[in-house]
Amino acid sequence: MGVPKKLLIVEDEFIEAENLERVLSKAGYVICGTARSVPAALSILDGKKPDFVLIDVFLKGPQTGIDLARTLRERGIPFLYISANSDRATLDAIKDTHPLGFLVKPFRERDVLVMLEIALYQHEHGQEAMIRRGLTAVQSGLKEPDAVDAIIGQSPSLLQVLEYVRIVAPTSTSVLIMGESGTGKERIAQALHELSPRRDHPFIKVNCAALPLTLIESILFGHEKGAFTDAIAQMTGKFEQAEKGTLFLDEIGEMPMGVQVKLLRALQEKEIERVGGRQTIKVDVRIVAATNRNLDKEVEEGRFRLDLYYRLNVFPIRVPSLRERREDIPLLVRHFIHRFCGQTDRLPFELPPQLSSKLSNHHWPGNIRELENLVQRMVLLGPDRQDTGLYFGDQTPAAAQQAHPEEEEIKTWQEYERAYILYVLKKCNGKISGNNSAAQFLNLAPTTLASKMKRLGIERQHYCSPL
Repeated sequence: MGVPKKLLIVEDEFIEAENLERVLSKAGYVICGTARSVPAALSILDGKKPDFVLIDVFLKGPQTGIDLARTLRERGIPFLYISANSDRATLDAIKDTHPLGFLVKPFRERDVLVMLEIALYQHEHGQEAMIRRGLTAVQSGLKEPDAVDAIIGQSPSLLQVLEYVRIVAPTSTSVLIMGESGTGKERIAQALHELSPRRDHPFIKVNCAALPLTLIESILFGHEKGAFTDAIAQMTGKFEQAEKGTLFLDEIGEMPMGVQVKLLRALQEKEIERVGGRQTIKVDVRIVAATNRNLDKEVEEGRFRLDLYYRLNVFPIRVPSLRERREDIPLLVRHFIHRFCGQTDRLPFELPPQLSSKLSNHHWPGNIRELENLVQRMVLLGPDRQDTGLYFGDQTPAAAQQAHPEEEEIKTWQEYERAYILYVLKKCNGKISGNNSAAQFLNLAPTTLASKMKRLGIERQHYCSPL
């Protein structure tokens, strides 16, 4: 860590402040003071000039940690919040101060140290430096670990994601991966596992949207024999299966509120109870969660617990959409062409310039998954067809843009997703599951597709013509 960093702790609870001071001092940081109010903190700032500040939101006196944060931003002093749950207005005010992190109480010692290390790194290097570092590695031909090699692309936005993966992977910190459907969130989760000390232990995937509501608790935590009518034997849940490894909770935003409470307890206490069991079972599991939902909005509307959100959101990673990394499209196309040609005993080919241009200009509502499916059709049909609507659908991207020149700025992601699913359902004659179905085309589990349709308000009359 070089010269020890000087830290200021601003916390009105004496025991909490003392505990933080003990943890941080043990880790090699210098505590230049503790303060219980904003005036006391400002006095220490003027006299001892700390390198970093840890702030509680609610302090003694009329001023809050948010007021202090505004002063710190003016002075260029980095900070992060350590606080209990707050209401919506407070959270919005916190975001406006642009902290380098937020830890929700109660927290583990390791969470504090990892969050602080990450915040200091980001402050010292900045996002631009992180992007340049990634670009230099690519341009100089340096070999990345296999887990990162498997993620195709050289765009700055992707390189930044991979930099974050390298920073947080060696820890046991919870990671929340956010991004649209089809952007490769599972690949990022797999890379986090393979670059971690847990790589030799299980990587267990759970699609929360695909789990039956009546069984989700049993699947996650297991059950004892006789716990319910069909429980004819004891079953080990996903938490126990992932012991010493990584548990990947995909589509975490779909998890029912009742199960969220039990998941929060498992994360806080590092122990679970099987359904129908009385014994608590200690678990050592690293949690990586993913969502294509706006969890801030889900919390605001009461569908996702705020305390669980902050437990999962210790280290957020946002995966860019394919529209945000168009320079990666040729690399991805070449990769998929070679893969599918190898699977079908065909010779790899180069795309005609006109088709390459169409691929680059397409909106890609289904992101990489849509591109992968399109290239697979292209390999089967051949790349020289004039009727490229077989690749893209009824309208080419150019025609769609001419018909709706301002639509790109107006439509939300949910609208694009809904339109794309409806288009596929119509092409598959309303067939949701089985061979030649919409679920197969979209590379989704039928239950996941059904969940998405329900969330997007897609009903049978929307994609099936009346008799």
